[in-house]
Amino acid sequence: MSKLIFEKNIPGSNAFSLPVFDGGHPAVETSIPAQFLRQAQPQLPEVSEVEAVRHFTELSTRAYGVDSGLYPLGSCTMKYNPKINEWGARLPGMACLHPYQPQDTMQGALQLYYEMQAMLAEITGMDSFSLQPAAGAHGEMTGVLIMKAYHQHRQDHKRTRMMVPDSAHGTNPATANVVGFDVIEIKSGARGLVDLEDLRAKMSDEVAGLMLTNPNTLGLFEEDIEEIAAIVHEGGGLLYYDGANLNGIMGVARPGDMGFDVVHVNLHKTFSTPHGGGGPGSGPVGVKSPLADFLPVPVAAKQGDTYRFDYDRPLSIGKVKNFYGNFGVIVKAYAYIKALGGAGLKEACQHAVLNANYLRHRLRGAYHIPQDRLCKHEFVATSRNQTPQGVTTLDIAKRLIDYGYHPPTVYFPLIVHEAIMIEPTETEARQRLDDFAAAMEAIAREAQENPEVVIQAPHNADIKRVDEVTAARKPVLKWEGS
Repeated sequence: MSKLIFEKNIPGSNAFSLPVFDGGHPAVETSIPAQFLRQAQPQLPEVSEVEAVRHFTELSTRAYGVDSGLYPLGSCTMKYNPKINEWGARLPGMACLHPYQPQDTMQGALQLYYEMQAMLAEITGMDSFSLQPAAGAHGEMTGVLIMKAYHQHRQDHKRTRMMVPDSAHGTNPATANVVGFDVIEIKSGARGLVDLEDLRAKMSDEVAGLMLTNPNTLGLFEEDIEEIAAIVHEGGGLLYYDGANLNGIMGVARPGDMGFDVVHVNLHKTFSTPHGGGGPGSGPVGVKSPLADFLPVPVAAKQGDTYRFDYDRPLSIGKVKNFYGNFGVIVKAYAYIKALGGAGLKEACQHAVLNANYLRHRLRGAYHIPQDRLCKHEFVATSRNQTPQGVTTLDIAKRLIDYGYHPPTVYFPLIVHEAIMIEPTETEARQRLDDFAAAMEAIAREAQENPEVVIQAPHNADIKRVDEVTAARKPVLKWEGS
C-alpha cells in the first residue's frame, strides 16, 4: 500500500531556504490581526523536491477518469472531452478577461456568450436562455424559481406543490423543496414510464408543475410525453425538463417541441466539458417566451454590431451566480458544439444510443434487465441472477475495480431493486464495449462458480471495503500525527 506523504517524512530533507523575516515591514505588521497569526510552525512533512514530485505524480496515475478508460457512470454522461476545448478555454482572450472590465473591451467574449444562448435555444427548442447557473442542480433551482415567479406574477399563489416522478434524480425533489414547494410523487407504470392515471389524479389547481427527465433514469423515452404535457398545461401547470439525459435525444428531438416550458442543460455532461470531482460545471436554463422576462439578469443582448449585458428586466428573479456563470466551461461547450455542428450532434446522440443498446444486448444473458427493450443512452440491469449465490450489486461494482473499471452507478433509480445503471456514451469504440462486457460477464461467471471472490472484492485496490456510513458521518479530513 502506498504511504501518505506524512509517512515519507525525513527530518532535514527540505532542501530549500526562504528569506528570514525580521518583522520590520509595517504593511505585514498591520495587515493580519494578531489572533490569526501562527504561534508555531505548521506540521508539514519534510521531503525533498524529487520525492514530492514522485509522490503527487504517483497519486495522479491512480485517479480514474475518461482519459484513463471507459467510465460507464449511468446518468452522468462521462464522455471524452476533446483537448481542443481546453485549448480554446485557455486562449488569452478568454482566460485573461476580468468579468467586470468594460464591455467594449470584451466584445469577442460577449459574442460567444450571445451565440451560445442562441445555440442552446435551437438545440432544446426554447426561446431564451441564461448561462448563469453553475451546475445542474443550480440550474434546476433557477428553473423552478422561474416557475414560481411566473405563477406569483399571475397572482396564482395557491400553486404550492410540485410533481416529481418516483424515478427522478434526487436533486428534483430536493430542489422543489428548497424553493418552497411541497413534493408530490408520481408513480411509474409497469413499463417504467410515468403512470398517466396517477398523474391525472394528482394534477390540481395547487400544482405548479411537473419536473421530468426524458429519457428517464431507466434510459427510456417517455412515449406519452405529449399527453403528459397536455395534462399539466390543461391544469394550469408548467412542465420542467431535467437536462441530465439530453445526450440521449440531442439533435434528434427537442424538449421544447414535446411541450416543456423550462429546461436546464448540463454543459459538463452533454457538451463534453470535464465532469466530476466537484466541478467545474455549468447548468444553463432555457424557457419558452412567456417565461423569458423572469430569467436571471443579465442576459447577453445585441444592438446593431455591439454586444452587451442586459440588466433592464424588471420581472427577473435576479442574479443566481457571481459574475456571469462559469465562463471557461461555456467556452469549452461552445467549441464542442461548433466543431460538431447540427449533424455531428445528432450523430453523437445516435452513437450513444447504439452503444447503450449494444451493451444491453450483450449483458442480457448474464444479468437481469427489467426493461429489456430499446433504450436511449443508458439502461438499467440488476444483480437478481446473482442473488441466490449471495452476490449483491455492490459486490459486482467492487469486483469491477479489480478488472480496471470505474463501476457504473449503483442502487439508482430507487424504483429498481439492486440497480446497475450503465451509460457508455458515444465516445467508446466497439472494442472497448466488448472489453467491458467481457469483464461484466466474467464477474457473472465468478458469482456462480466462486462467489466469495466477488463478495470479498476488491482485491487489487489500496483501500478495500470501508464503513461508508461512518465515513460519511465522521470523516477524517486531516492528518493526525503521533
